[in-house]
Amino acid sequence: MKSLQDYTTVIRPDDNGTFVAYVPAIPGCHAWGQTPDEARTELVYVFEMIQEEYEQQGL
Repeated sequence: MKSLQDYTTVIRPDDNGTFVAYVPAIPGCHAWGQTPDEARTELVYVFEMIQEEYEQQGL
């Protein structure tokens, strides 16, 4: 099973003063935060949820 560190993660400023973090290789794997660290932390939670969904679907 791959971990988030196995994927390229992009963190960039968003238009409204927040930051967006996402994994280009995984559709829907994105998160926002007030700081880059907060966006990265939220991305970990999103990745874990997507990973659980994939496991339940046998992917």
